[in-house]
Amino acid sequence: MPSVYLEIDVLIDPSEPWREIMVAQMGDLDFESFLYTDRGFRAYIPESNFLKDEFEKLSLFSQNDISISYSLKKILPENWNEKWEKDFSPVKIGNECIVRADFHQPEKVKYDLIITPKMSFGTGHHQTTQMMITFLLKINCTNKKFLDMGTGTGILSILSEKKGARAVHAVDFDPWCVENTLNNISVNNCNIINVELSSDVPSKGTYDVILANINRNILMDQIPFYARRLCIGGILLMSGFYIDDLLKIQTFSNEHGFKFIRNFIIDDWVATEFIKS
Repeated sequence: MPSVYLEIDVLIDPSEPWREIMVAQMGDLDFESFLYTDRGFRAYIPESNFLKDEFEKLSLFSQNDISISYSLKKILPENWNEKWEKDFSPVKIGNECIVRADFHQPEKVKYDLIITPKMSFGTGHHQTTQMMITFLLKINCTNKKFLDMGTGTGILSILSEKKGARAVHAVDFDPWCVENTLNNISVNNCNIINVELSSDVPSKGTYDVILANINRNILMDQIPFYARRLCIGGILLMSGFYIDDLLKIQTFSNEHGFKFIRNFIIDDWVATEFIKS
């Protein structure tokens, strides 16, 4: 089953500039995403990664002129199948690609992706998935070897094969995502995608294109390993972080031999393209 997450609702007074500082500190403790509120923010982290003692040691808790309180709530996994069947509508990306469920009628597009999420990330509705698909639609995939980190539903791997990739290695740490990806591969009649249950970048082999739609912390951890596995002139497509993190991601990637090409932005979410120098 997917991971249970914790939602930490933080109230901080005064909120500025301390909210930004606290969010930055919590980012170093494996918190994956943040949502600003009127009186502070909400932060999200897998329950298994939350270290309460380390969290309460953050420097702002000891500041006498700052009032900080917080509450915890478990976020249980959501059955995305049930949600889809209630209110899901197909997602069209550009003029060439549509993402739909198997109970929708097919449309006349070049790339028809049938995706049933089964509690996995990557339905095509999220801004980051849409931007990654947009990048894939623009690049040459023919005879390329792909690595898809954090594959989720397998949506990017499936599009890569439909666009002519010769081999795709899809990786995810969640057994449910691996099962979901295998199901979606079958429904889409794909046959060159290999799926691995792992949280690590493969230790062998090289790739022409690496896809990573994860989150800022994991990307920062894995970028040095992407550099080892990507061939010279290869393409690195990344998303899962906000515009405020773009400079940090760009600078760190440059330090590991990547040349920044361009980025897309939707609602403060960012997707980037780099080339291995």
